[in-house]
Amino acid sequence: MAMTALAPAINRSKKILAQKSSQVVLKIVPDMSDGKQADRKFFAIFVSSVGVAGLMFLLFINTLNVQDAFKITNLKVEAKMVSDQREAIAREIDRQASPEALAQSATALGMRPSESPTFLDVNAIVNPQGSPSNG
Repeated sequence: MAMTALAPAINRSKKILAQKSSQVVLKIVPDMSDGKQADRKFFAIFVSSVGVAGLMFLLFINTLNVQDAFKITNLKVEAKMVSDQREAIAREIDRQASPEALAQSATALGMRPSESPTFLDVNAIVNPQGSPSNG
């Protein structure tokens, strides 16, 4: 019987708890219970400020993209210059390694061409089976 006697107090405490919790949640929102409405001026200022903030954010992002585009363009130009230099160096190496250039540098060092060149015939020394040949 003691539980049935406490039932109205429990129901009353639940109602009080619900009222207090809703008051706590509603403190975040301005109190409009006395019939006030948010005026159009406030709404227009709010929407305008959100729009301006969005446009400023887009402008900031666009500025960063343009800066990156300039960097990419400069890096592409630099890569092209490095590629051209690499090709020029390769051409110079090929020119210096040509037979005519090697002959000129050998002559400049005091070397002279052989009157009777001797060629080594490897097949005459060792046949494909690895044993010395007879002829």
